[in-house]
Amino acid sequence: MKKRALKPYSIGRYSSSIGIALLCCITFVLLVSFHQNTAAESYPVQGFDVSHHQGDIDWKIISPKQYQFVYLKATEGGDYQDDKFQDYWLSAHEQGLRIGAYHFYRLCRDGDIQAQNFIQTVPNKAYALPPVIDLEYDSNCINHFSKEQLLKQIKIMHDRLQQHYGKQPIFYTSKNFYNIILLNQFKQPPIWIREYKGSPELKDQRPWTFWQKTNQGQIKGINTVVDLNIFHGSQQDWNLFLEKNQISNFPKQN
Repeated sequence: MKKRALKPYSIGRYSSSIGIALLCCITFVLLVSFHQNTAAESYPVQGFDVSHHQGDIDWKIISPKQYQFVYLKATEGGDYQDDKFQDYWLSAHEQGLRIGAYHFYRLCRDGDIQAQNFIQTVPNKAYALPPVIDLEYDSNCINHFSKEQLLKQIKIMHDRLQQHYGKQPIFYTSKNFYNIILLNQFKQPPIWIREYKGSPELKDQRPWTFWQKTNQGQIKGINTVVDLNIFHGSQQDWNLFLEKNQISNFPKQN
């Protein structure tokens, strides 16, 4: 059988098709972005997180009324401490921001060693938000532990932080890591989900507590782009969250 001959496709028609396809893609991206921003803006409690990558921050011009919480990177793995943590901690608290600390979990290090690094670095203060364990894939450590061993080590760190600080640790994670490692595990920790393109809703419909909606935020007083986050709930829900975690010594509100 003969193959059907295709009609010549002119450059003009080809260019027109490419243009239409490109326009459709741009429209789709804008619609998704608009929907995400609209969803995020419906939550009144907003915050951000920073590390040494943000450099010098002018904390005095960041309003605690606009940003009701900030998380600061404290540690990573078993022996790294962020060199901006202490300065950020003191300055942000002085400004009246609600502060908390997070640890970047290295998948190839023992949980006990990582917990000790965090505990030695982060003050145990009644006014501090619950500690956060940042759980995501690390290309340098991905095959060091089996899933069962990894979950055991994460639990060791979780339990040590909970015992030391007297507050329920929070798990920050991506949907990919959550679905592969954390799904149906650890029922107690609140989930802080990273999702920049769509909804923060999880596969198993587990409620999320915090949502990192973008890593391209702009805040006056910070000279780089910054991660922006929201709390899942109303102002009253936020107050209940603070009360549940026995967070006292409410900072001043400028």
